[in-house]
Amino acid sequence: MSYATDPADLSATEARRLIARRQLSAVELAEACISRVETLDHAVNAVVARDFDALRAGAKAADARQAAGKPLGALHGLPVAIKDMNDVAGLPTTFGSEIFRDNVPAQDDPLVAGLRAAGALPLGKTNNPEWSAGANTRNRVYGTTANPHDPRRSCGGSSGGSAVALACGYAPLASGSDLGGSLRTPAAYCGVVGFRPSPGVVPGAARATGLLPQSTSGPMARTVADCGLMLSVMASPDRRDPFTTVIDGRTPWDPSGFARLHRCDLGALRIGVTEDFGFAPVESATRSLFRTALAALQPFLGPVTERAPDCSGADRIFAVLRAVMFLATHARFVDETPALVGANVTGNVAEGRRYSAADVAQALEMQGAYHRRWQTFFDSCDIVMSPAVTVTPRDWHEMFPTAIDGAPTHSYYHWLGLAYAATIPGHPAITIPCGRDSNGLPFGLQIVGRRHDDATLLAVAAELEAVISGLPDLAPGRPDLDRLRRAPNLSAASGFFPDA
Repeated sequence: MSYATDPADLSATEARRLIARRQLSAVELAEACISRVETLDHAVNAVVARDFDALRAGAKAADARQAAGKPLGALHGLPVAIKDMNDVAGLPTTFGSEIFRDNVPAQDDPLVAGLRAAGALPLGKTNNPEWSAGANTRNRVYGTTANPHDPRRSCGGSSGGSAVALACGYAPLASGSDLGGSLRTPAAYCGVVGFRPSPGVVPGAARATGLLPQSTSGPMARTVADCGLMLSVMASPDRRDPFTTVIDGRTPWDPSGFARLHRCDLGALRIGVTEDFGFAPVESATRSLFRTALAALQPFLGPVTERAPDCSGADRIFAVLRAVMFLATHARFVDETPALVGANVTGNVAEGRRYSAADVAQALEMQGAYHRRWQTFFDSCDIVMSPAVTVTPRDWHEMFPTAIDGAPTHSYYHWLGLAYAATIPGHPAITIPCGRDSNGLPFGLQIVGRRHDDATLLAVAAELEAVISGLPDLAPGRPDLDRLRRAPNLSAASGFFPDA
């Protein structure tokens, strides 16, 4: 089939519309997605646990429900890929950790249960690095996930498997999570869309460090509208997350509104642009790509000024709070089974133990001041645009960039500064594809909006997406599927499983 007619390549909103009109059945869509996984995944290793019999049964039940005239959910009949950090009943949840290699939950976690209640059909589990620690999707349980645009390159992480699944057409929707760019980075590297919402919009009912909302789940898709559709289901009221405000059973934000993005006048926006937020170690090639993209977009935008919020102390704040979170949740694994814990997690726990109570208190105070500076900045600016990632995709054998333009990085996450600049104050951020680098790999544009103005940020991103799609030099492209079909098994590559 051609790209235009294969159901696996439909957007979520278009597939849902066709299903509602009975022009496409849930079974037809499921079979197309299954076929795509079976013919391509040997080359990229994105879907690491699957039960296609259950998917087929769910699709048949969805069609039967529609035939019986029953109400249909917002995601009725849509396959969804689930990151291996969320429980799907009957499928392994390993977290990319050897400790949980044989962990098979009996029930869905709240996020998956909510998606399923809206009619979504879990297709399988997607790969991530161990405990999502890092932005290169490799672990000792399932091995490496490669970039579908060039299987020699990293797909990013930690939601790398989800980004690859979307780019390859395995599913129209996928779940992701984000601490320091874990859904934004792979979205940028794979040419799809990743949205990190404001704290509490997508509740994290099981987040161990509940009052440190640095990590959040979020939607991933091939279009901004599809992210909005998925967010309309994920943004449920849940008092177990202290950052999800629930009054009389409702949140201050209308979840259904995320699926109905309002039109936005790009020319009326006050836009700040920055290559590095004043601190991130951005390579010269990425800076050049960003400037080229801005020049092409400029005629469609309102006033654009090179400026960004004051990010003083960002590296220190993020390092301390990240280490504290890992110390709280992973120290016992390091102590009890050190041989089964990778270097990134072990290093974060060790770092956390080096900090004193005074260090943590200082980081929290610095975060408060950082947050206030960002709020003041957004009084006179509507959005900030930057590159999504500091470097273009590299060979996946390199666990993380140890140097950028000759300057050494400080840690395995230092190169993610463009992403965690927005994490620290809790602002929503989205990555959309915007051109290609010199190797033909996708380049991602990051757009950051006001805290808890997620709907406006999505609307702005949708308008920019429409502009980009009409510019030949920036319009996104899909991977070469025929090339992937002919590619050798990724599992046969040297270094597929990272060293212990």
